[in-house]
Amino acid sequence: MRLVFLLLSLVAIAGCDRSDPIVLIQLHPTNPDIMYVATNDYIYKTRDRGQTWTNLSQGMSHSRVISMAVDPTYPATVYAGTKGDAVFKSHDGGQRWVSMRSGLDDATISSVVNQFVFDPAESNHIYLATTMGVFETNNGGDNWIKKMEGMKEVLMVVTLGMDSSRPEVLYAGTSGGVYKTSNKAARWDKVNNGLVAPDMIKTSRALNVTAVVVDPFASDTVYAATLTGLYRTTDGAKSWTRIGQSLADQMIIGMIVDRTKQGVIYISGRDGIHRSEDGGSTWKTMNRGLITTNVRCIVQSSTDPKVFYAGTNGSGLYRSGDGGETWDAMPAIVPVKATP
Repeated sequence: MRLVFLLLSLVAIAGCDRSDPIVLIQLHPTNPDIMYVATNDYIYKTRDRGQTWTNLSQGMSHSRVISMAVDPTYPATVYAGTKGDAVFKSHDGGQRWVSMRSGLDDATISSVVNQFVFDPAESNHIYLATTMGVFETNNGGDNWIKKMEGMKEVLMVVTLGMDSSRPEVLYAGTSGGVYKTSNKAARWDKVNNGLVAPDMIKTSRALNVTAVVVDPFASDTVYAATLTGLYRTTDGAKSWTRIGQSLADQMIIGMIVDRTKQGVIYISGRDGIHRSEDGGSTWKTMNRGLITTNVRCIVQSSTDPKVFYAGTNGSGLYRSGDGGETWDAMPAIVPVKATP
């Protein structure tokens, strides 16, 4: 009896209890069976749509992984961004990791690596959003170069959004609102008209941009999610308009702009998941099946646009196969031993 209890205890320690927060979900670009998730303690990988999981944290530092990216051209290549130990890279789907911190040594040791963005024309060309600014690599992370020309008032970059039709155009969500570049991050211009009042730039209340997404159907339409509401521009960020005022909770953590249906937006936060089908004017709550409505992250499948995954603070991982209308809890993450 004591042996059974000990074994169950070890499984609980090594695995992901449903109460563990799901910090991120990273999907494979072409294989729907493969996905990665991170909790506060470990990163895991499944090859069978969540039926079994492998702990991939061996060989990494003890710093939390809070961002991941899969190379769209060579998907066995995976990047992980940490909270305090820069960037790690794997060439074999997460089995082995190598630190890729050249150029980041003095900048991100105590900072947060928030997001990776690939150049669609060259997957070794990557932009990095960190709490110490924007960085760029042209060689798959062998070297990183800081790209902050024009961002004089800010340091913390929370998120990046790229215009897929014009990849030289990027938007940066920062500690002082939104910045825009039209020349591959050579220079950034502040584009806060209607978004952040000038007297708030240097206050803690300005630390609020959580996601910036360019509309795939209209490149001058951009959505900015913040901890105090949702904004939209239709003129390439010359001016912003507040939308989504009917939402009960204005603290928005995650956002997806549907790549197959124009005007369809999903947002997530402490009040669950909401969907708009008219560019943010009206909203529908999409929480059916969720035990916990505090949703940490949400992603749309790259192979089936009706499939979504949501990670929660308190009840694990969920999957929807009908565009978010209903959610099914996925099995708890109990990892198997990694294959050598």
